[in-house]
Amino acid sequence: MKITRMSGLLAIMAVGALTLSACGSDTNTATSSTSEATASSAAASAMSGASTAASSGMSAATATFEGSGFSCATGSLRSSGSTAQGKVMEQWISDFNSKCNANLNAYGGGGSGKGIADFIANQVDFAGSDSALNADQASQAKSTRCAGNDAINLPMVTGPIALAYNLSGVDKLILTPEVLAGIFGGTIANWNDPKIAAVNPGVTLPNLAIQAVHRAEDSGTTENFTKYLAAAAGGEWTAAPGKSWTAPGGVAAQGSDGVSKQIKSTVGSIGYVEWGFAQDDGLSVAQIDNGGGAVELTAESAGQAVATATVVGTGKDLALKLDYATKTPGVYPVILVTYEIVCSAGNTGDTGPLLKSFLGYTSTDGQASLNELGAAPLPASIQTQVIASVQTIS
Repeated sequence: MKITRMSGLLAIMAVGALTLSACGSDTNTATSSTSEATASSAAASAMSGASTAASSGMSAATATFEGSGFSCATGSLRSSGSTAQGKVMEQWISDFNSKCNANLNAYGGGGSGKGIADFIANQVDFAGSDSALNADQASQAKSTRCAGNDAINLPMVTGPIALAYNLSGVDKLILTPEVLAGIFGGTIANWNDPKIAAVNPGVTLPNLAIQAVHRAEDSGTTENFTKYLAAAAGGEWTAAPGKSWTAPGGVAAQGSDGVSKQIKSTVGSIGYVEWGFAQDDGLSVAQIDNGGGAVELTAESAGQAVATATVVGTGKDLALKLDYATKTPGVYPVILVTYEIVCSAGNTGDTGPLLKSFLGYTSTDGQASLNELGAAPLPASIQTQVIASVQTIS
């Protein structure tokens, strides 16, 4: 999810701020304790200030840790999950430990599937995932993990999925969802296939076998990519969307870094990977034509896709629904959102205050550093809701 141009970041912030919808109201009963009243007041203040930024087209990433009512807490936290946010989480943990003299454990990674499984099994205090909990996972987490309280999805990082390829002499490549479904489904096996040539007029495509690379482990990136194929390619994609890769053929690689390295080392290969990893390895990235014209992957075009998302979570939960099938010109449609998954309440001992403190940091000061980490900050309208939801963690 590496983003290098500040103008693109501003586009993400402004577009997302104008169009992402608000979630349902929180129906939990408020308490009368002084500390909770203070937290509520601080959250309201943070939302008010961030809303002003949103209305002016600015990013709410200017919201600060202390200004939003958060304070330092010490101790350690366990975490694992999405590799898409691995670099970001590593930096956030280091910065928070320095700021608050805390001792948070290193982020475990392992993929979204592992993170969710670890969270439900109480092996970690929060999980990173590129997809929100499904109904069964949410039910398990509530009954066995969160002491009868809801587990919530908090979006923290947004970014695109690159279709990276290694093809000598081909500097520009356009792919449609139907062609991608054929490539990753095994029905298009050679780079000079007429279906690829038809959407790349004037491009000399080699007579070379295609090696499609997918994730080996359960992955939220896989789930987002297969959801995209199912939504945009129609009947051309028959495999069920999910964290596990179920389509025939192809080569499996472990983690985002593994996919990127596999593509880099193999001429004729193509794979789906977070943009930052593709940039780090110097890979070519295909343009995507969803039906509204070919779109180059840029921060601005990915931000336009965030603008089509809607909040489908209720109360404190902020799960988003992405419009993978959009045909709006200028929109890069293959994106993901990384969530932090946490118990809304019922966290034992000092874990609740520390989770509130750390996630308060990631949703405020931590957002301001994302452009340096190859990621994009939250749109203002979503950030206000995340801050308010984090304030209620206990």
